[in-house]
Amino acid sequence: MYYQIISFSHKNCQQAFREKLAFACDDDKRAFLEELTGFEFIYEAFVISTCNRVEIVMATRDNFASYHSVLGLLSQNKDINFYELKELAKRYDDKDAVLHFFSVVSSLDSLVIGESQITGQVKDAFKFSYENGTCSKRLNRLISYAIKCAAEVRRETNISQHPISIASVAVAQAHKILQDNIQGMKGIVVGAGEMGVLAAKHLLRVGCDVVLIGIDRAKVEIIANELGENVKADTMENLAKYLNRYRLLFSATSSKEPVITKELIENETIHRIWFDMAIPRDIEDIELEKLQIFRIDDLRAISNDNHALREEQAIKASEIVQKYRDEFYAWLQALSVEPVIKQMRLQVDEAINKELQRAIKKGFVPKEYEANLKKMATQMFNSFLHTPTKNLRVSSKERSNSSCVEEFKKIFEIDTDLIDAKEYKQHKKDI
Repeated sequence: MYYQIISFSHKNCQQAFREKLAFACDDDKRAFLEELTGFEFIYEAFVISTCNRVEIVMATRDNFASYHSVLGLLSQNKDINFYELKELAKRYDDKDAVLHFFSVVSSLDSLVIGESQITGQVKDAFKFSYENGTCSKRLNRLISYAIKCAAEVRRETNISQHPISIASVAVAQAHKILQDNIQGMKGIVVGAGEMGVLAAKHLLRVGCDVVLIGIDRAKVEIIANELGENVKADTMENLAKYLNRYRLLFSATSSKEPVITKELIENETIHRIWFDMAIPRDIEDIELEKLQIFRIDDLRAISNDNHALREEQAIKASEIVQKYRDEFYAWLQALSVEPVIKQMRLQVDEAINKELQRAIKKGFVPKEYEANLKKMATQMFNSFLHTPTKNLRVSSKERSNSSCVEEFKKIFEIDTDLIDAKEYKQHKKDI
């Protein structure tokens, strides 16, 4: 079994391309995962789809086949040229995949290093796949270790001491442009999800009043009441009124199509500053002399200052991630070797019984000698296998011998894919 991640992130492809790849609908994501895990060489998979990345995380039997299958399905489902996908995709295999995944969950690969949302987003992505039957224990091991790693990164560094998100970067940029004039202004927040609520909180912190706009009035009013008296709730049908009255806008809906279009703008004299924090984009391309639009990728450069300030802590965090990657593989390899040893010894027992019965049938040995002969043969094989077994356990824990267990399985034609390694936790004590 191998791990593999196919990644399309803010580091290797532009926002417009990520928008094409995004899974805005659960039904589309479910269908993609079911088709993907339908291949016999892909055991489990889940998809991380956020404003900064689309990543397919897999446990596979054949990483070459799984890589091309992912690109083929994405090309077919998203109507994107296969070779364009192949050129932009970043492929991570085995230890590189584990290191990358731990870095993502620890927020070291985020557009804004140390942002607080990604760990929860990855948990939700795994939960969705688990509940739909497209991932299980293989990827559960990976995500469990990744969450432990992220917790230590937060505990041992200052990287998330003051949680930062795309929303906070957007509000900070607005504050930078408007200076103290931002106090008392009204910020329009479109979308009452996690990103929208974060934007509203940061706007309140810098002294703005907020209009929170969503589809479900009851839900928006509940959130507005929780945020305080300086937040007003309204619905999408009144969006145009606010666009033509106020300068500041922050949008983060889950709509597949832009919700803010040129046709909604009636008053072009207002100096507008808009922030589109959604994937796919909420604001269509609009050319107005007095309109400034910041999109997800525009915020990337703004966040570089945050990256520089946290660089020292990020280095320390990276060392923690590498340590967890090595510990995870040592644990995984030690876990995987016991079923192999058990299956090998079962093969020995089967061979002893088969040959003993053949010898008795042919009259080579009397039936009454069967028990003693079996005991003697078993002791002989145990003595013969003792040193190889001990060496296999030692080798499985060494990074340079990470493939030795798989090679051993090939030599003895052992298949442990359907075996729960926990069944053999005590077996090493018995050998």
